Amino acid sequence: MKSLRAPLLLSVALVVLCVPASAEMPAACRVAEPEVVTAFPLPRTADAIVKKKLDVLVIGAGSSVLPGKDGAEKAYPARLQKALIEKYPGVAVNVQTDIKRSRTAAEMSAQLISLLGTARPALVIWQTGTIDAMRAVDPDRFGTNLDSGINAARSAGADVVLVNSQYSPRTESMIALGAYNESMRWVALQQELPLFDRFGIMRLWSEEGTFNFHSATKKLDTAERVHDCIGRLLATLVAEGVRLAAPPGGGR
Repeated sequence: MKSLRAPLLLSVALVVLCVPASAEMPAACRVAEPEVVTAFPLPRTADAIVKKKLDVLVIGAGSSVLPGKDGAEKAYPARLQKALIEKYPGVAVNVQTDIKRSRTAAEMSAQLISLLGTARPALVIWQTGTIDAMRAVDPDRFGTNLDSGINAARSAGADVVLVNSQYSPRTESMIALGAYNESMRWVALQQELPLFDRFGIMRLWSEEGTFNFHSATKKLDTAERVHDCIGRLLATLVAEGVRLAAPPGGGR
């Protein structure tokens, strides 16, 4: 099994440098592009791209899906897959999902081992935090559970990107998400992995008037546009992690 810090093939640099421009990012999505940053590489993901086969596992809760017969195709995991295919033509990209409602980080962490054995992804997108906040799980315990899941994923040969809770102005005062978002940020820094700040991005959209989240639950088209942007922006974050995994001297 390769170490997290193991050097990648030199061709990673070529893959990173030759990423083509994907379909133009919608204006609504571009509003949040400055929020999509990371200082941490995704070496296993980069290695998978070099080998032309990238398997991704999205594990999360109900906000990863959309209702309706076409809901799965319009939800952010499917949009992520489409965006990654655009960024890396010639690479077989497959995004699998394990989406179940009302799971805490502890429950997802316990299930990751079997999931990783079946899916064997190079990248795990782990969305969590809301259920722990609703159940008032101790934030320190929440962080420990995140560490356990991350360590399990890395031991199985996968990179991890954390995704925090979604923002809703109607529930912000009802659910104390702040401590859990901060815990995720701290764990991401300690574990040196990317955090996709979905909460911050959606709050920015709300403040800028990009999307009206007060009525979003009644407008499926708004939810679909939000999921499209989330998928595209996640792909941007993944591409940055891949770029950072290039060997020294690979350059920009």
